[in-house]
Amino acid sequence: MTLQSAERADDLSLFYAAKPASYFSNARADFVDRLPVDASASILEIGCGTGATGALALHEGRCGRYVGVELFETAAAQARRVLSEVIVGNVETLDFDWQPASFDAVIFSEVLEHLMHPGDALKAISRFVRPGGLLLASSPNISHWRVVRELISGRFELADQGVFDRTHLRWFTPHSFAELIEDAGFVISEMGPVTPFSETTEWISRLSGGCFDHLFMTQIAVAAYKR
Repeated sequence: MTLQSAERADDLSLFYAAKPASYFSNARADFVDRLPVDASASILEIGCGTGATGALALHEGRCGRYVGVELFETAAAQARRVLSEVIVGNVETLDFDWQPASFDAVIFSEVLEHLMHPGDALKAISRFVRPGGLLLASSPNISHWRVVRELISGRFELADQGVFDRTHLRWFTPHSFAELIEDAGFVISEMGPVTPFSETTEWISRLSGGCFDHLFMTQIAVAAYKR
C-alpha cells in the first residue's frame, strides 16, 4: 500500500466510524435464500460486518462453515460470536493462506464500490472459489434515474449512505458491474435489482424489453458461477 492510499484509508476510517451500527449488521436474507441448503458447504463473505448474513446462513443450514473478512475490529468482534472464523483487515492487502477452491460460495454485499482496485480484489479471491462455485454480489447503481437527474442538474452531493456514500471509491452501472465480475472468471446467471421492481416499473420493463431497467435499479444484484 502506498503512502497516498494509506492516508486515504485513514480518512475513510473516520467516515466509517461515524456510520450507525445498522450499517454493519443488516442480514442479506435475499442472498441467503439463493444459497443451497448444504450443511457441508463453506462460504466466504468479504465485508461481513457484524456477521448477520453468515449467522442466518448457518442457522438455515446453508453451510457448515462461514468465514468472514472485515476491515473494522469493532464489527469483527461481534462477528466472531456467530461465524466460524473472522479475519480482520483490508481484503486488498491481506495475504490469505486458504487452499485454492476452498469455498463453495463467496459474497460481496455492497463492498466492491469501497475498494481501490475492485477487479484485482475479485480476481484474487476467485481462486479460492471452487469451479462452479457461487458468487453473490451487489452494488449501488450510478445509472439510476435519480442519479442521472442530479448529474444533469450539476450536482453530486456526498452523503452518509446510498449511491453518493462518501466512502465509495468506485461507481458501477449494471453493464460495468457485469464486466467486472466476468473479467474475474465468473459467468453471470442472473442480474437485477436488489429490491424487486414495483408493478408499474415491471410493466415498463416488460414493455421496453428491459432496455431501460438500468434507470430503475437502485442497487444491482448479481448471481454468478465460477468458470
